[in-house]
Amino acid sequence: MLGKVSAARPRVSNHPFTTLVPNLGIVELDDFTRFVMADMPGLIEGAHDGKGLGDEFLRHIERTRTLVHLVDVSPAAETDPIEAYDTVQEEIGLYSPTLLERPSLVAANKLDVQGAEDGAARLEAHVGAEVVRISALVGAGLRELLWRIKGLLDSEAERPTSACG
Repeated sequence: MLGKVSAARPRVSNHPFTTLVPNLGIVELDDFTRFVMADMPGLIEGAHDGKGLGDEFLRHIERTRTLVHLVDVSPAAETDPIEAYDTVQEEIGLYSPTLLERPSLVAANKLDVQGAEDGAARLEAHVGAEVVRISALVGAGLRELLWRIKGLLDSEAERPTSACG
């Protein structure tokens, strides 16, 4: 998705976790609205213990202010959308419970595929919050998602912070 919303050109491959390494891109919503987006490879079960490259990716997530879970909800998805979401949430929580307290959004991807709406609806019911429906391939819903991300970033920036000393 990062390649669709920024000038970044991440190298991807044709497997469930298409991003091979973390990538950064600058998202420009208008002349005065920009933010940096990090695209992290998918996490697998055991990532918090170093399985795969998960613990390295999780260290990068610590630098983010908000999280967006991009979930394949198409009928052809290798993993059920609810299971995929829960696995990532569990791995993040096992790595650092405070990361789960960060503002987050869930984006249901591949809505261009017939039957994906059913997966999106199931995921939304499971999450208990609105799921943003997109198709990264054709660009549908991306603008809305980006403005929602920007809204979370702005809200987070307005929260008071405490200093320890």
